[in-house]
Amino acid sequence: MKKETNGIPRSKGSIIFDTCNILFLCLLAFSTIYPFWDTMIVSFSSLKSYLASSVHLWPSEWSFEGYAYMFSNPMLWRSYANTLFITVVGTLINMIITIMTSYVLSKNHLRGHRLLTFLCVFTMMFSGGIIPTYMVIKDVKLINSTWAMIIPTAINTYNMIILRNFFSGMPKELEESATLDGCTEVGVLFRIVLPVSIPAITTVTLFYAVDHWNDFFSAIMYITNQKSWPLQLFLRSMLYENEAAYQSGGESLYLLGQPMKMAAVMLAIIPIMCAYPFFQKYFTKGVMTGALKG
Repeated sequence: MKKETNGIPRSKGSIIFDTCNILFLCLLAFSTIYPFWDTMIVSFSSLKSYLASSVHLWPSEWSFEGYAYMFSNPMLWRSYANTLFITVVGTLINMIITIMTSYVLSKNHLRGHRLLTFLCVFTMMFSGGIIPTYMVIKDVKLINSTWAMIIPTAINTYNMIILRNFFSGMPKELEESATLDGCTEVGVLFRIVLPVSIPAITTVTLFYAVDHWNDFFSAIMYITNQKSWPLQLFLRSMLYENEAAYQSGGESLYLLGQPMKMAAVMLAIIPIMCAYPFFQKYFTKGVMTGALKG
């Protein structure tokens, strides 16, 4: 049996393939969406409602105790402020250094640019290690400072390569015409290259921002003072304290079990989820262009 699509008959094999493809994509979409949906539903459920079922499609008993306690804790807002500072300032520093480095290394006429690129790529495969890095951070007095989560990651080689490939693939005529009109190298960068490179720059900015927002390991390594805790470290402390109180059976607001944990997770991921739709158009275009050029 054959069906027609735009006047072209379709074979049975083509129909079976399309059906299987649609089913696979639906299954993939479900496996991606359900964990987030389950997290959100559990965060709005009471502990009794959570324990009553292993599958959570809708709260049988609504509860906002987890969110109420989180919002009433002043440490939450302090950790949010620390994370915002790390994300905004860190991403700004990342982009300045990454753009400057990428622009220089994209110049094929620069003597030694291949060697410099190789040295940058070399750092992706071989780093100093955890202990030497910690000793350096300690020697420069950055322990218990939010700058310890910014300066050591001032540039990411992978992101630098994305921008370098984008800059290298730009038409040389644009820069040559700007130079003939009297533009300096700095003028070419800010007036010609950067406006054209908005998709790639937005993509790299999002990469850096997400890395800073979710950075957890650096906080554990370098920050012990609670006043300097970022959001991820504060939520980790909350979850551990919640688990200890829950297992001890004591009377505490921490005895919210899994709903409390899910509320903490939602508070950590909602800001990034709200920001992503504004960058989605540039993000998709920038990833594809940066991957193909160069």
